[in-house]
Amino acid sequence: EDFLTLIFKAMIKDSLNSSHPVSSAVQSSEQIEEMFDTLSYIKGASLLLMLKHYLTKDVFQAGIEVYLHNHNYGTAQSDDLWDSMNKITNGTLDVKKMMKTWIVHKGFPVVTVVRKGKIISVQQEKFLYRVEPENWTSDASYLWHIPLTYITNRCNFTHCINAYLLDQKSGT
Repeated sequence: EDFLTLIFKAMIKDSLNSSHPVSSAVQSSEQIEEMFDTLSYIKGASLLLMLKHYLTKDVFQAGIEVYLHNHNYGTAQSDDLWDSMNKITNGTLDVKKMMKTWIVHKGFPVVTVVRKGKIISVQQEKFLYRVEPENWTSDASYLWHIPLTYITNRCNFTHCINAYLLDQKSGT
């Protein structure tokens, strides 16, 4: 419950146009300090949970083990974690490409779902809680690779989870 409270507080901060990406290039030590705030840590944790749910616990765990083994007593960059996950998925999913859309964009998407009979349409756009005119910039080009999971009436929740990656503005 406490973690959810933290997530929602971070989401409110991240939904403002004055937010910042989880990962970005820095030029000075002051910029490094600015990057490591509550938003970066909570959003980062949320993104790892999202990835774990999408890949499944076992695949995610194997990717973490590869990452830790490859960088034991060494240094690492964010791409190194995604590369380790890519090794485990054997090219079935470009984890680096998917996760880059989450860590280099500030904010997060809202997904609209419309059902017409057996057809489900989904559309994404950047969510803004409040537009701050002094900080406003156009984010029309933002596109996230959103892992969606769903169940149908032929399954029960624990044994039959389907996955869909929304990597366009809209999909069916």
